[in-house]
Amino acid sequence: MTPNRRRMLIAGGLVLALAVGGGAAAYLISTDSRAKEAGKSKGPPAVPVTVAAVTKETVAVRLAAIGNVEAYSTVALKARVDGQITEVNFKEGAPVKKGEVLFRIDPRPFEAALRQAEANALRDSAARDQARSQDRRYQELLEKNFVSKEAYAQIRTNAETASAVAKASQAGLEQARLNLEYCTIRSPLDGFVGKVLLQAGNLVKANDVNPLVVINQVRPIYVNFAVPEQTLPEVRKYMAQGPLEVEVVPADPAQPHPKGRLIFVDNAVDPTTGTIRLRAQFDNVDATLWPGQFVNVSVQLYEEPEAIVIPSAAVQTGQDGQYVYLVSAEMTAELRRISVRRVEGERTIVAQGLQGGERVVTRGQLRLGPKVRVQIAAPGGAPPS
Repeated sequence: MTPNRRRMLIAGGLVLALAVGGGAAAYLISTDSRAKEAGKSKGPPAVPVTVAAVTKETVAVRLAAIGNVEAYSTVALKARVDGQITEVNFKEGAPVKKGEVLFRIDPRPFEAALRQAEANALRDSAARDQARSQDRRYQELLEKNFVSKEAYAQIRTNAETASAVAKASQAGLEQARLNLEYCTIRSPLDGFVGKVLLQAGNLVKANDVNPLVVINQVRPIYVNFAVPEQTLPEVRKYMAQGPLEVEVVPADPAQPHPKGRLIFVDNAVDPTTGTIRLRAQFDNVDATLWPGQFVNVSVQLYEEPEAIVIPSAAVQTGQDGQYVYLVSAEMTAELRRISVRRVEGERTIVAQGLQGGERVVTRGQLRLGPKVRVQIAAPGGAPPS
């Protein structure tokens, strides 16, 4: 082989080796790039969450308590005379008006007693008039010295005695009229009657231990409740500035919320419970509140402007206290420590840690951690796990 031929073969081999090496390097670079992209695409998926905005609102500062409804007035009707019940003119549990006839007692014995009292009064009135006439005649005879002073004194005594007897008979007549009137028992107020304890035909005694029926007045009505003694200064402070509104919060939000006003603060704290007793009055026009009922009560003290409000579902509790998860602009979760001022049902008022306009996670917190990517679920979509 000639030297030229040898040099050409060596050069061709070098070119082929360089081509093969370059192709292998390009293949390795391309493979490494695809591996990196594949690694990125296989990272943890975004966590679906629901969020709510942090808002600034004017919220009412309230005291919550459990109250007991009490009738505005309760009357236990009792008979004032002895006798037999002849009529019961109402249905149990029905509303009654003031002056409405509820019971009637057999009036015949009292009518007879009234007629006798009238006769006695007439008899004694006639005797009084006769004694007075005699007194006048004897006074004239005394002036003419036709009778002694001792005789006139006896006539004068007889006249005064007859006058006193006539007055006693008149009082007996009035008592007989009252007894006859007591045979008709009327309602002393507007209210609702309870169960009838004595039906028609039963004998009753005047001022017996057991009443005939109990009437409760429910328009208006009272609600009694107690709050911790630590809140007493605030209650007295804002009560001095004007009437405090009290609201009954029903279990069903769709039901009406009766509103009343605070009218009474007890004069002493209960040392056994450390609470102070309060009373509110409600108009109760629709008879929504009923005596003996237990209700949730809310007393509004004042209104707080620009309060930071978030849903209560967003608040989590950990070893270091309460916190929430925020959604950042990069769609990642951020853990934020907060200080809660108070909780009002489904709303929480935050004292420190949040600003208006931020977004807090309300559902899906169990899978979150700092810097975890999140995906906001559409409203009404499937709830995040």
